[in-house]
Amino acid sequence: MSEITEDALVDARELMCPMPVMAATKAARRLEPGQILKIMATDKGALSDIPAWAESNGHELVEQSTEGTDFVFVVRTGEPD
Repeated sequence: MSEITEDALVDARELMCPMPVMAATKAARRLEPGQILKIMATDKGALSDIPAWAESNGHELVEQSTEGTDFVFVVRTGEPD
């Protein structure tokens, strides 16, 4: 994983769908466009849910990786609707 510094971290490990997406949505609302949101999850549903959430909300999925049992997503926030 590259050295991208996040502006906010969502620790959604041990949360089940749809909670990781809901937590990411709440955190993204507090950020300015272009800031970096790092999301950590353990629910396999996040593998499809987080990229779909990012795309449908105008965010950019910069990076996606797996660290042990954690799924890590790095998202650059887009313009709010």
